Amino acid sequence: MSDVFEIAQSQIDKVAKQLNLDPGLHAIIREPKKVIEVNFPVRMDDGSVQVFKGFRGQHNNAVGPYKGGIRFHQDVTYEEVKALSTWMSIKCSVTGIPYGGGKGGIKVDPRKLSEGELERMSRAFIKAIANDIGDAIDIPAPDVNTNPKIMGWMLDEYEAIKNRSEPGVLTGKPISLGGSLGRTAATGRGVDITTREACKKLGIDMDKATVAIQGYGNVGSYAGMIIQDMGCNVTAVIDVYGGAYNPDGMCAYELDAFVKENGTVKGFPGSKDITNEDLFALDVDILIPAALENVITKDNAGDIKAKIISEAANGPTTPEADDILFENGVHVIPDVLANAGGVTVSYMEWIQNNYGLYWTEEEVNERLEELMVKAYSDGYEMAEKHKVDMRTGVYLNSINKIALALKDRGWATK
Repeated sequence: MSDVFEIAQSQIDKVAKQLNLDPGLHAIIREPKKVIEVNFPVRMDDGSVQVFKGFRGQHNNAVGPYKGGIRFHQDVTYEEVKALSTWMSIKCSVTGIPYGGGKGGIKVDPRKLSEGELERMSRAFIKAIANDIGDAIDIPAPDVNTNPKIMGWMLDEYEAIKNRSEPGVLTGKPISLGGSLGRTAATGRGVDITTREACKKLGIDMDKATVAIQGYGNVGSYAGMIIQDMGCNVTAVIDVYGGAYNPDGMCAYELDAFVKENGTVKGFPGSKDITNEDLFALDVDILIPAALENVITKDNAGDIKAKIISEAANGPTTPEADDILFENGVHVIPDVLANAGGVTVSYMEWIQNNYGLYWTEEEVNERLEELMVKAYSDGYEMAEKHKVDMRTGVYLNSINKIALALKDRGWATK
């Protein structure tokens, strides 16, 4: 099974059966409420006009407004956006924040655009979907290849169209525009908080633990730096251009600086090249996939020696691989839990925007810590109770919350 939306639906179906979920509620949860597809023109630097295709998936808003990122990637598809918005609904319910799932994207390789073209494209996309978003409707945020600067352009365009100030329409913004302290590192921090909790449950000493990371963008780099601060030793990292491996360990902060200067981890001093296949098969304690979906499959799951997989990326593990990993005793912290730190701090940003009251970074991190620890504990207890893997345990909790909201709205059929 390689279609990401089929994977998302299969995960829901599995849990719905275990919950004996009302058929009507099951049918609602397994399909997005709306998927918007737009084609919009952008004036390029040479004067030509190029038409870009964009999407915004809105899965379920029974609990609250749609919430989720916007990605710029050449492989963005309609089906991917459906899957990612579905996972966002589940992810928001994991930590109990009052959002449903949304996710958007533009089919583009942003590396081929100048900064001016990137800005005009970002503004044109927001103009195309402006009537479908809002701080009480759908709240986008950064995702793959997007960042606070792009959110700033999008906010400016949206507020110009609506002729009003509405900072809560987007999160992950620059601090000067109402962004939250702690937001940039939040997803990576959440990954490491849940990883730390897993180490406690499994009796792994973090001061002796080794870590391999696939992907060293914003999430992967912060996950590397923060988990190093927790005592772990990062021994392998890979990105789209190549990898770096040193069994004695690499300083995650020096690695981050190297990437900012060179654009890749490949060639980091003291390391040797490593491939994706090599990285997944390394004898490490913790594996953090922090790139794209479907990278751990039935073909390579049996090679994984890590005791913990902490899914910083969305959908990195296929259902077939999940079964193999569970049989082999690998503790998988599912994406909807592991990488929920970003949306959780986005929720805090939204609160701060709506109230005009802003917290210190320490206060934000304390609130994030509390919510992530509880979410991990709840998922672990459910998994132990039903003797299932962590993904199923987390989904049981999350889908039950969504179903209860739908039921209380009167959508149950029995």
